[in-house]
Amino acid sequence: MSANDQNDASDQSENNDFEDLQKILRDMLSGNGEPNESFSPEQFAKAAGIPADPATMQGLFNTLRGAMQQPTDGIDWSAARRTAIEVASDGSAAGDPAPALRAFPVATLWLDEVTEIGATPDAPRALSRIEWVQQSVDTWISLAEPVAESVTQALMEALQSQMPEELSSALQGAAPMLRSVGGALFAVQLGTIIGKLSGEVVSAGDIGIPLLSGPGREGGALLPSGVAAFAEGLDQDTEAVTLYLAVRELAHARLFRHSKWLRLHLLSAITDYARGISIDTDRIEEVAREIDPSQPEQLQELLSNGALIPPKSPAQEAAHARLETMLALIEGWVDVVTANAAVRIPGSDAIAEMVRRRRATGGPAEHAFSALIGLELRPRRLRDAAALWRLVGERGSPEMRDGLWAHPDLLPTMEELDHPARLLERLGLAGASPDSEADDFDAALAQLLDGTLPPHSDGSGEADSGDNEDPSEPDK
Repeated sequence: MSANDQNDASDQSENNDFEDLQKILRDMLSGNGEPNESFSPEQFAKAAGIPADPATMQGLFNTLRGAMQQPTDGIDWSAARRTAIEVASDGSAAGDPAPALRAFPVATLWLDEVTEIGATPDAPRALSRIEWVQQSVDTWISLAEPVAESVTQALMEALQSQMPEELSSALQGAAPMLRSVGGALFAVQLGTIIGKLSGEVVSAGDIGIPLLSGPGREGGALLPSGVAAFAEGLDQDTEAVTLYLAVRELAHARLFRHSKWLRLHLLSAITDYARGISIDTDRIEEVAREIDPSQPEQLQELLSNGALIPPKSPAQEAAHARLETMLALIEGWVDVVTANAAVRIPGSDAIAEMVRRRRATGGPAEHAFSALIGLELRPRRLRDAAALWRLVGERGSPEMRDGLWAHPDLLPTMEELDHPARLLERLGLAGASPDSEADDFDAALAQLLDGTLPPHSDGSGEADSGDNEDPSEPDK
């Protein structure tokens, strides 16, 4: 046999192997395989973490077939967008936008009284779940993309290490297809989480970061369905809850509109952190050896509990601490300004406490996102940050408090959050005391009551003793 014939035979063998791999995937995606040999459509839906209804499963398999037939180098995030909208379109009530629209003008007036940071030029809006998904999904994708690429690459490396040598050539030919299918699965799972989040959030700034951007979208937004669900768990008037959440949302929107650097600074820190996340390839190799194809829920469990993302390195811990500090400073400022503006709302303190608890614990979909991406977006030091902003406002002024958002270098540091006296010293407030006018009044009142109040001065520097006048006689 000639060299050319040998090469042709080798190429033919590789093509056959490649076709065999394609056939396996086609059988797997069509559900034609035996239960112990491949995933059924219902099992695949369970593995992806999406509802097992026919329409959603059809969308999933169309996505995976497209990834197999037309593989791309990157991840096709259109699958995340489609899945998120499908999950958000679950038939639940949209909610009445009228209370939110009535609350926005009142919230604007109250905020004008307590902060120098002015209103945004964009009008606040009421959004449906689908509108929230459509306008926030690109931000979610930007946060997830670095980790998705790392997971996909690690899966490919694990497959290469586990594949028999005789199939290695076929794997190289199938690599784009497999990478595309893996990326599609990740995108579908992310879309599922975003769709579920649309049923948990109450506003555009609910999770602390500005998800919406672009012309007309920076004025703040409430989701009436989410507000109604949140109000159900409170012993408070729904209108009062809506008004409180409107104040809070508009305060958040004002802050990010005023500090134009803040959104990019925060999102850049999050994506840089995500790029630094390493994937546990040893764990993936264990999964490749141990997972039972007839039980795809094992794969879903691994993805949903973050088992493939190893513990943070010291550098990652430090980066995460910086992120938590920034998120806490944002949420703490919003808390303080909202509390000052919402004093007229009956039960505002109780509503505020529920908001803080909810923000500190997060909902199921937020937990799923943190497991999938390896990043929690909850500010653990929210109360400390709120106390610090309140202290600056009392010792200094609201203008001084709000002025610290002019530049990232002016914001309180982690050390100043631990030791507020250092921030007061930096701001020249170390010797100041809150409510000094009230303290002076209280001291003068005490002196008056115990008879030690100094004689009244007529402004010339000499005390008026009143010796020439009998206070018991009327003026003449």
